[in-house]
Amino acid sequence: MEHQETVGMDRVIKENRWIKKKYWKYFIGGAVLVAVILFFTFRDWTSTVRVEKERITIAPVFRGVFNDYITNDGTAAPISTVFLDAYEGGKVEEILLEEGSMLKKGDVIIRLSNNDINLNILNSEAQLAEKSNFLREVRIRMEQEKHSLEREVLNARFDLIAKKRTWEQNKELYKDQLISRDEWLKSEEDYTLADKTQELVLLRQKQDSSFRSLQIDQITENLKNMQTNLSLVKQQQEYLNVKSPVDGQLGSLMVELGQSITRGFRIGQINILTSYKIEADVDEHYIDRIRTGLSAYIERPNDTLQLEIKKVYPEVRNGRFKIDLVFTGKLPENIRIGQSYFIKIKLGQAVEAIQLPQGGFYQTTGGQWIFVVDQSGQFAVKRNIRIGRKNPMYYEVLDGLVPGEQVIVSDYTIFGNNDKVELK
Repeated sequence: MEHQETVGMDRVIKENRWIKKKYWKYFIGGAVLVAVILFFTFRDWTSTVRVEKERITIAPVFRGVFNDYITNDGTAAPISTVFLDAYEGGKVEEILLEEGSMLKKGDVIIRLSNNDINLNILNSEAQLAEKSNFLREVRIRMEQEKHSLEREVLNARFDLIAKKRTWEQNKELYKDQLISRDEWLKSEEDYTLADKTQELVLLRQKQDSSFRSLQIDQITENLKNMQTNLSLVKQQQEYLNVKSPVDGQLGSLMVELGQSITRGFRIGQINILTSYKIEADVDEHYIDRIRTGLSAYIERPNDTLQLEIKKVYPEVRNGRFKIDLVFTGKLPENIRIGQSYFIKIKLGQAVEAIQLPQGGFYQTTGGQWIFVVDQSGQFAVKRNIRIGRKNPMYYEVLDGLVPGEQVIVSDYTIFGNNDKVELK
Protein backbone atom coordinates (compact mmCIF):
# COMPACT_ATOMS: atom_id res chain seq x y z
CA MET A 1 0.00 0.00 0.00
CA GLU A 2 2.70 2.45 0.85
CA HIS A 3 4.46 1.77 -2.41
CA GLN A 4 1.40 2.54 -4.50
CA GLU A 5 0.77 5.87 -2.82
CA THR A 6 4.33 6.91 -3.40
CA VAL A 7 4.03 6.15 -7.01
CA GLY A 8 0.91 8.23 -7.12
CA MET A 9 2.56 11.22 -5.59
CA ASP A 10 5.50 11.21 -7.95
CA ARG A 11 3.33 11.57 -11.07
CA VAL A 12 3.92 14.71 -13.10
CA ILE A 13 0.86 16.92 -13.60
CA LYS A 14 0.79 18.94 -16.87
CA GLU A 15 0.11 22.78 -16.71
CA ASN A 16 -2.98 24.00 -18.62
CA ARG A 17 -2.11 27.82 -19.50
CA TRP A 18 -3.37 29.49 -22.81
CA ILE A 19 -0.19 31.57 -23.15
CA LYS A 20 3.06 30.10 -22.40
CA LYS A 21 5.30 31.97 -19.97
CA LYS A 22 8.00 32.59 -22.54
CA TYR A 23 5.57 34.58 -24.79
CA TRP A 24 4.44 37.04 -22.13
CA LYS A 25 7.17 39.56 -22.92
CA TYR A 26 6.05 39.76 -26.56
CA PHE A 27 2.48 40.31 -25.58
CA ILE A 28 3.33 43.09 -23.15
CA GLY A 29 5.65 44.81 -25.70
CA GLY A 30 2.96 44.73 -28.38
CA ALA A 31 0.39 46.20 -25.99
CA VAL A 32 2.75 49.00 -25.09
CA LEU A 33 3.42 49.71 -28.78
CA VAL A 34 -0.31 49.85 -29.57
CA ALA A 35 -0.88 52.20 -26.63
CA VAL A 36 1.90 54.52 -27.81
CA ILE A 37 0.48 54.56 -31.35
CA LEU A 38 -3.00 55.35 -30.08
CA PHE A 39 -1.59 58.10 -27.83
CA PHE A 40 0.23 59.87 -30.62
CA THR A 41 -2.63 59.35 -33.06
CA PHE A 42 -5.50 60.75 -31.02
CA ARG A 43 -3.71 63.36 -28.90
CA ASP A 44 -4.32 67.06 -29.88
CA TRP A 45 -0.85 68.43 -30.62
CA THR A 46 -2.07 71.93 -31.52
CA SER A 47 -0.23 74.61 -29.53
CA THR A 48 -2.79 75.98 -27.10
CA VAL A 49 -3.14 78.96 -24.80
CA ARG A 50 -5.80 79.41 -22.13
CA VAL A 51 -7.48 82.81 -21.88
CA GLU A 52 -10.38 84.13 -19.83
CA LYS A 53 -13.29 85.28 -21.95
CA GLU A 54 -13.45 88.56 -20.06
CA ARG A 55 -10.05 89.52 -21.52
CA ILE A 56 -11.06 89.20 -25.17
CA THR A 57 -13.76 90.51 -27.51
CA ILE A 58 -15.84 88.09 -29.53
CA ALA A 59 -18.00 89.40 -32.38
CA PRO A 60 -20.32 87.76 -34.92
CA VAL A 61 -19.76 87.57 -38.67
CA PHE A 62 -22.84 88.84 -40.53
CA ARG A 63 -24.17 89.71 -43.97
CA GLY A 64 -25.50 93.19 -44.59
CA VAL A 65 -25.16 96.42 -46.55
CA PHE A 66 -21.50 97.46 -46.66
CA ASN A 67 -21.05 101.23 -46.91
CA ASP A 68 -17.73 102.02 -48.55
CA TYR A 69 -16.59 105.24 -46.86
CA ILE A 70 -13.86 106.68 -44.66
CA THR A 71 -13.97 109.28 -41.93
CA ASN A 72 -11.55 112.17 -41.71
CA ASP A 73 -11.04 115.44 -39.88
CA GLY A 74 -11.26 118.61 -41.96
CA THR A 75 -10.74 122.32 -41.41
CA ALA A 76 -12.81 125.19 -42.81
CA ALA A 77 -10.94 127.54 -45.15
CA PRO A 78 -11.94 130.37 -47.52
CA ILE A 79 -12.93 129.24 -50.99
CA SER A 80 -9.83 131.01 -52.33
CA THR A 81 -6.98 133.18 -51.13
CA VAL A 82 -5.33 136.14 -52.85
CA PHE A 83 -1.77 136.89 -51.79
CA LEU A 84 -0.90 140.54 -51.37
CA ASP A 85 2.59 141.39 -52.70
CA ALA A 86 4.36 144.74 -52.94
CA TYR A 87 4.57 146.02 -56.53
CA GLU A 88 7.18 148.53 -55.40
CA GLY A 89 9.61 148.62 -52.53
CA GLY A 90 9.67 151.30 -49.91
CA LYS A 91 9.32 152.19 -46.27
CA VAL A 92 6.03 151.49 -44.45
CA GLU A 93 4.71 154.92 -43.53
CA GLU A 94 1.13 154.08 -42.54
CA ILE A 95 -1.02 150.99 -41.87
CA LEU A 96 -4.63 151.89 -42.55
CA LEU A 97 -6.37 148.52 -41.99
CA GLU A 98 -5.79 145.69 -39.52
CA GLU A 99 -6.09 141.90 -39.84
CA GLY A 100 -9.68 140.72 -40.04
CA SER A 101 -10.90 143.92 -41.71
CA MET A 102 -13.47 143.51 -44.47
CA LEU A 103 -12.17 144.97 -47.73
CA LYS A 104 -13.60 146.36 -50.93
CA LYS A 105 -11.64 146.30 -54.15
CA GLY A 106 -9.37 149.36 -54.26
CA ASP A 107 -9.23 149.95 -50.49
CA VAL A 108 -5.79 151.22 -49.42
CA ILE A 109 -4.26 148.88 -46.83
CA ILE A 110 -0.81 150.43 -46.27
CA ARG A 111 1.13 153.40 -47.61
CA LEU A 112 4.82 153.24 -48.56
CA SER A 113 7.34 155.99 -49.28
CA ASN A 114 10.17 155.86 -51.81
CA ASN A 115 12.32 158.95 -52.53
CA ASP A 116 13.94 157.36 -55.58
CA ILE A 117 10.55 157.12 -57.30
CA ASN A 118 9.82 160.77 -56.53
CA LEU A 119 13.19 161.76 -58.00
CA ASN A 120 12.53 159.67 -61.12
CA ILE A 121 9.23 161.47 -61.60
CA LEU A 122 10.92 164.89 -61.44
CA ASN A 123 13.62 163.81 -63.92
CA SER A 124 11.09 162.33 -66.30
CA GLU A 125 8.93 165.46 -66.18
CA ALA A 126 11.98 167.65 -66.88
CA GLN A 127 13.06 165.49 -69.83
CA LEU A 128 9.53 165.49 -71.20
CA ALA A 129 9.30 169.27 -70.99
CA GLU A 130 12.69 169.67 -72.70
CA LYS A 131 11.73 167.29 -75.47
CA SER A 132 8.38 169.01 -75.93
CA ASN A 133 10.09 172.39 -76.35
CA PHE A 134 12.57 170.91 -78.83
CA LEU A 135 9.75 169.43 -80.87
CA ARG A 136 7.92 172.74 -80.87
CA GLU A 137 11.04 174.53 -82.13
CA VAL A 138 11.63 171.93 -84.82
CA ARG A 139 8.07 172.24 -86.04
CA ILE A 140 8.35 176.05 -86.21
CA ARG A 141 11.64 175.87 -88.11
CA MET A 142 10.31 173.26 -90.52
CA GLU A 143 7.21 175.28 -91.08
CA GLN A 144 9.36 178.28 -91.97
CA GLU A 145 11.46 176.16 -94.32
CA LYS A 146 8.31 174.83 -95.90
CA HIS A 147 7.00 178.33 -96.63
CA SER A 148 10.39 179.40 -97.99
CA LEU A 149 10.48 176.40 -100.31
CA GLU A 150 6.95 177.05 -101.47
CA ARG A 151 7.95 180.57 -102.45
CA GLU A 152 10.95 179.17 -104.30
CA VAL A 153 8.70 176.77 -106.18
CA LEU A 154 6.34 179.61 -107.01
CA ASN A 155 9.20 181.80 -108.30
CA ALA A 156 10.52 178.92 -110.41
CA ARG A 157 7.10 178.33 -111.91
CA PHE A 158 6.58 181.98 -112.88
CA ASP A 159 10.16 182.28 -114.16
CA LEU A 160 9.53 179.26 -116.38
CA ILE A 161 6.32 180.83 -117.73
CA ALA A 162 8.16 184.09 -118.55
CA LYS A 163 11.11 182.31 -120.17
CA LYS A 164 8.77 180.14 -122.20
CA ARG A 165 6.84 183.17 -123.44
CA THR A 166 10.09 184.97 -124.41
CA TRP A 167 11.36 181.87 -126.22
CA GLU A 168 8.13 181.48 -128.16
CA GLN A 169 8.16 185.20 -129.16
CA ASN A 170 11.80 185.05 -130.24
CA LYS A 171 11.06 181.92 -132.19
CA GLU A 172 8.52 183.79 -134.33
CA LEU A 173 10.75 186.83 -134.63
CA TYR A 174 13.66 184.63 -135.72
CA LYS A 175 11.49 183.11 -138.43
CA ASP A 176 10.77 186.60 -139.71
CA GLN A 177 14.49 187.36 -139.36
CA LEU A 178 13.74 190.19 -137.02
CA ILE A 179 16.27 188.99 -134.44
CA SER A 180 19.56 187.26 -134.66
CA ARG A 181 20.03 183.54 -134.25
CA ASP A 182 22.14 184.08 -131.11
CA GLU A 183 19.35 186.00 -129.45
CA TRP A 184 16.85 183.21 -130.27
CA LEU A 185 19.18 180.51 -129.03
CA LYS A 186 19.78 182.50 -125.86
CA SER A 187 16.03 182.67 -125.12
CA GLU A 188 15.73 178.95 -125.80
CA GLU A 189 18.56 178.17 -123.38
CA ASP A 190 16.97 180.38 -120.72
CA TYR A 191 13.68 178.54 -121.12
CA THR A 192 15.37 175.13 -120.86
CA LEU A 193 17.25 176.26 -117.74
CA ALA A 194 14.05 177.54 -116.13
CA ASP A 195 12.30 174.23 -116.85
CA LYS A 196 15.13 172.17 -115.27
CA THR A 197 15.28 174.53 -112.33
CA GLN A 198 11.58 174.04 -111.65
CA GLU A 199 12.02 170.25 -111.74
CA LEU A 200 14.84 170.46 -109.20
CA VAL A 201 12.85 172.76 -106.94
CA LEU A 202 9.82 170.45 -107.05
CA LEU A 203 12.02 167.39 -106.31
CA ARG A 204 13.63 169.20 -103.40
CA GLN A 205 10.18 170.16 -102.12
CA LYS A 206 9.07 166.52 -102.26
CA GLN A 207 12.21 165.21 -100.53
CA ASP A 208 12.12 167.93 -97.93
CA SER A 209 8.47 167.15 -97.15
CA SER A 210 9.27 163.44 -96.66
CA PHE A 211 12.30 164.17 -94.48
CA ARG A 212 10.36 166.71 -92.45
CA SER A 213 7.49 164.24 -91.85
CA LEU A 214 9.91 161.49 -90.88
CA GLN A 215 11.78 163.74 -88.48
CA ILE A 216 8.57 164.97 -86.87
CA ASP A 217 7.29 161.37 -86.55
CA GLN A 218 10.51 160.30 -84.84
CA ILE A 219 10.45 163.20 -82.43
CA THR A 220 6.74 162.65 -81.78
CA GLU A 221 7.34 158.95 -81.09
CA ASN A 222 10.20 159.82 -78.79
CA LEU A 223 7.97 162.27 -76.99
CA LYS A 224 5.23 159.66 -76.72
CA ASN A 225 7.68 157.18 -75.20
CA MET A 226 8.76 159.75 -72.67
CA GLN A 227 5.13 160.40 -71.76
CA THR A 228 4.60 156.65 -71.35
CA ASN A 229 7.69 156.44 -69.19
CA LEU A 230 6.41 159.29 -67.05
CA SER A 231 3.06 157.51 -66.70
CA LEU A 232 4.83 154.33 -65.59
CA VAL A 233 6.90 156.21 -63.06
CA LYS A 234 3.76 157.87 -61.73
CA GLN A 235 2.13 154.44 -61.63
CA GLN A 236 5.07 153.25 -59.54
CA GLN A 237 4.29 156.09 -57.19
CA GLU A 238 0.65 154.96 -57.11
CA TYR A 239 1.82 151.43 -56.23
CA LEU A 240 3.20 152.86 -53.01
CA ASN A 241 -0.44 152.82 -51.92
CA VAL A 242 -0.95 149.07 -51.46
CA LYS A 243 -4.60 148.39 -52.36
CA SER A 244 -6.87 145.40 -52.13
CA PRO A 245 -7.29 143.78 -55.59
CA VAL A 246 -10.57 142.06 -54.61
CA ASP A 247 -13.41 142.12 -52.14
CA GLY A 248 -12.67 139.98 -49.11
CA GLN A 249 -11.25 139.82 -45.61
CA LEU A 250 -7.70 140.77 -44.69
CA GLY A 251 -6.42 137.45 -43.37
CA SER A 252 -2.91 138.38 -42.35
CA LEU A 253 -0.61 141.38 -42.50
CA MET A 254 3.11 140.78 -42.15
CA VAL A 255 4.56 144.31 -42.00
CA GLU A 256 5.30 146.84 -39.27
CA LEU A 257 5.53 150.64 -39.26
CA GLY A 258 8.94 151.83 -40.40
CA GLN A 259 9.81 148.51 -42.01
CA SER A 260 11.60 148.66 -45.37
CA ILE A 261 10.28 146.14 -47.87
CA THR A 262 11.46 145.23 -51.35
CA ARG A 263 9.52 144.76 -54.56
CA GLY A 264 7.64 141.45 -54.50
CA PHE A 265 7.62 141.22 -50.68
CA ARG A 266 4.68 139.15 -49.35
CA ILE A 267 2.67 141.72 -47.39
CA GLY A 268 -0.24 139.48 -46.46
CA GLN A 269 -3.24 137.66 -47.86
CA ILE A 270 -6.90 138.32 -48.54
CA ASN A 271 -9.52 135.63 -47.97
CA ILE A 272 -12.39 135.44 -50.44
CA LEU A 273 -15.47 134.77 -48.32
CA THR A 274 -18.08 134.30 -51.03
CA SER A 275 -17.97 130.63 -50.01
CA TYR A 276 -15.91 128.17 -47.98
CA LYS A 277 -14.14 124.86 -48.49
CA ILE A 278 -12.94 122.06 -46.24
CA GLU A 279 -9.26 121.12 -46.27
CA ALA A 280 -8.39 117.58 -45.16
CA ASP A 281 -5.28 115.40 -44.88
CA VAL A 282 -5.99 111.80 -45.91
CA ASP A 283 -3.93 108.68 -45.24
CA GLU A 284 -1.86 107.69 -48.28
CA HIS A 285 -3.48 104.22 -48.10
CA TYR A 286 -6.44 105.75 -49.97
CA ILE A 287 -4.46 107.72 -52.56
CA ASP A 288 -5.57 105.40 -55.40
CA ARG A 289 -9.23 105.62 -54.43
CA ILE A 290 -9.61 109.33 -53.72
CA ARG A 291 -10.44 111.39 -56.82
CA THR A 292 -12.22 114.61 -57.70
CA GLY A 293 -15.99 114.38 -57.87
CA LEU A 294 -16.44 111.95 -54.97
CA SER A 295 -19.19 112.97 -52.58
CA ALA A 296 -18.84 113.46 -48.85
CA TYR A 297 -20.99 114.70 -46.03
CA ILE A 298 -20.94 116.14 -42.53
CA GLU A 299 -23.49 114.67 -40.14
CA ARG A 300 -24.94 117.02 -37.56
CA PRO A 301 -27.72 116.52 -35.00
CA ASN A 302 -30.36 118.27 -37.07
CA ASP A 303 -29.16 117.97 -40.68
CA THR A 304 -26.49 116.70 -43.07
CA LEU A 305 -24.21 118.97 -45.12
CA GLN A 306 -23.25 117.70 -48.57
CA LEU A 307 -19.72 118.09 -49.96
CA GLU A 308 -17.75 117.16 -53.07
CA ILE A 309 -14.01 116.64 -53.56
CA LYS A 310 -12.86 119.54 -55.72
CA LYS A 311 -9.09 119.06 -55.75
CA VAL A 312 -6.63 116.28 -54.89
CA TYR A 313 -3.04 117.38 -54.29
CA PRO A 314 -0.45 114.91 -55.68
CA GLU A 315 2.21 115.49 -53.05
CA VAL A 316 2.44 113.08 -50.10
CA ARG A 317 3.97 114.32 -46.85
CA ASN A 318 4.43 112.25 -43.70
CA GLY A 319 2.21 109.52 -45.10
CA ARG A 320 -0.73 111.84 -45.90
CA PHE A 321 -1.96 113.86 -48.86
CA LYS A 322 -4.21 116.92 -49.01
CA ILE A 323 -7.66 117.32 -50.56
CA ASP A 324 -10.09 120.24 -50.89
CA LEU A 325 -13.85 119.73 -50.57
CA VAL A 326 -16.55 122.27 -51.46
CA PHE A 327 -20.12 122.50 -50.23
CA THR A 328 -22.69 121.46 -52.83
CA GLY A 329 -25.64 122.60 -50.75
CA LYS A 330 -26.08 125.00 -47.89
CA LEU A 331 -23.19 126.20 -45.76
CA PRO A 332 -22.95 125.60 -42.01
CA GLU A 333 -24.26 128.45 -39.93
CA ASN A 334 -21.63 130.67 -38.28
CA ILE A 335 -18.79 128.91 -40.10
CA ARG A 336 -15.36 130.24 -39.18
CA ILE A 337 -11.97 129.85 -40.82
CA GLY A 338 -10.01 127.15 -39.00
CA GLN A 339 -13.12 125.48 -37.57
CA SER A 340 -12.85 121.66 -37.44
CA TYR A 341 -15.39 119.26 -38.96
CA PHE A 342 -15.75 115.46 -38.93
CA ILE A 343 -16.40 114.41 -42.53
CA LYS A 344 -17.32 111.12 -44.19
CA ILE A 345 -16.04 110.49 -47.72
CA LYS A 346 -17.88 107.99 -49.91
CA LEU A 347 -15.46 105.79 -51.84
CA GLY A 348 -18.00 103.58 -53.62
CA GLN A 349 -21.57 102.34 -53.80
CA ALA A 350 -23.18 100.40 -50.93
CA VAL A 351 -23.28 96.63 -51.61
CA GLU A 352 -24.41 93.43 -49.84
CA ALA A 353 -21.39 91.71 -48.27
CA ILE A 354 -20.22 89.47 -45.45
CA GLN A 355 -18.81 91.77 -42.79
CA LEU A 356 -16.58 91.57 -39.76
CA PRO A 357 -16.30 94.24 -37.03
CA GLN A 358 -12.97 96.02 -36.83
CA GLY A 359 -10.63 95.26 -33.96
CA GLY A 360 -7.07 94.96 -32.76
CA PHE A 361 -6.57 91.54 -34.40
CA TYR A 362 -5.79 93.23 -37.73
CA GLN A 363 -2.52 94.69 -36.42
CA THR A 364 -1.23 91.16 -35.79
CA THR A 365 -2.74 89.17 -38.67
CA GLY A 366 -2.87 91.81 -41.39
CA GLY A 367 -6.31 90.42 -42.20
CA GLN A 368 -4.87 87.10 -43.44
CA TRP A 369 -6.20 84.90 -40.62
CA ILE A 370 -8.38 85.05 -37.53
CA PHE A 371 -9.39 82.94 -34.52
CA VAL A 372 -12.83 81.37 -35.09
CA VAL A 373 -14.76 80.30 -32.00
CA ASP A 374 -16.01 76.70 -32.01
CA GLN A 375 -19.78 76.10 -31.74
CA SER A 376 -19.21 74.74 -28.23
CA GLY A 377 -17.80 78.12 -27.22
CA GLN A 378 -14.97 76.41 -25.35
CA PHE A 379 -12.11 77.15 -27.76
CA ALA A 380 -11.12 79.03 -30.93
CA VAL A 381 -8.76 77.99 -33.73
CA LYS A 382 -6.88 79.80 -36.48
CA ARG A 383 -8.45 80.07 -39.92
CA ASN A 384 -7.15 81.75 -43.06
CA ILE A 385 -9.43 84.45 -44.42
CA ARG A 386 -9.38 87.11 -47.13
CA ILE A 387 -10.45 90.69 -46.37
CA GLY A 388 -11.38 93.31 -48.99
CA ARG A 389 -12.43 96.86 -48.32
CA LYS A 390 -12.95 98.46 -44.94
CA ASN A 391 -14.86 101.35 -43.47
CA PRO A 392 -14.46 102.88 -40.00
CA MET A 393 -16.57 100.08 -38.43
CA TYR A 394 -16.33 96.91 -40.52
CA TYR A 395 -14.15 94.85 -42.85
CA GLU A 396 -15.55 93.30 -46.01
CA VAL A 397 -14.90 89.51 -45.88
CA LEU A 398 -14.21 87.99 -49.30
CA ASP A 399 -13.43 84.42 -48.24
CA GLY A 400 -12.98 82.17 -45.20
CA LEU A 401 -15.98 83.05 -43.03
CA VAL A 402 -19.72 82.57 -43.17
CA PRO A 403 -22.46 84.62 -41.51
CA GLY A 404 -23.28 83.51 -37.98
CA GLU A 405 -19.76 82.43 -37.00
CA GLN A 406 -18.13 84.00 -33.94
CA VAL A 407 -14.58 85.35 -34.12
CA ILE A 408 -12.13 86.97 -31.74
CA VAL A 409 -11.56 90.57 -32.87
CA SER A 410 -9.56 91.98 -29.94
CA ASP A 411 -5.77 92.25 -29.80
CA TYR A 412 -3.88 88.97 -30.33
CA THR A 413 -0.74 89.90 -28.39
CA ILE A 414 -1.72 87.74 -25.40
CA PHE A 415 -2.10 84.66 -27.65
CA GLY A 416 1.56 84.50 -28.65
CA ASN A 417 2.27 82.07 -31.52
CA ASN A 418 -0.35 79.53 -30.43
CA ASP A 419 -2.83 78.11 -32.94
CA LYS A 420 -5.63 77.38 -30.50
CA VAL A 421 -7.22 79.40 -27.73
CA GLU A 422 -9.05 77.66 -24.90
CA LEU A 423 -11.69 79.89 -23.42
CA LYS A 424 -12.29 79.80 -19.66
